[in-house]
Amino acid sequence: MSGKVNYTDAPSDIDEALDAAIANDIKLKLSDLSPKPKQRVNIMLDRDVVLYFKEQAKKHGGRYQTMINGVLAAYAKRLQS
Repeated sequence: MSGKVNYTDAPSDIDEALDAAIANDIKLKLSDLSPKPKQRVNIMLDRDVVLYFKEQAKKHGGRYQTMINGVLAAYAKRLQS
């Protein structure tokens, strides 16, 4: 494995959702006043996807699971619009 995951061929809405999730994760760390209820799930993800989010979390000081949740939430919100 090369170490850095390249998602340049991902749809632009996924890329935008990731950017929003990273920004939101950083904001949530600063002011997490009223967290939404969470639902525990088990999900199988590609190893490179998990590694990518862990890298981003380390780089930006967030939590990788929160970032994954943020991407999914932003994507779902965009689909509902």
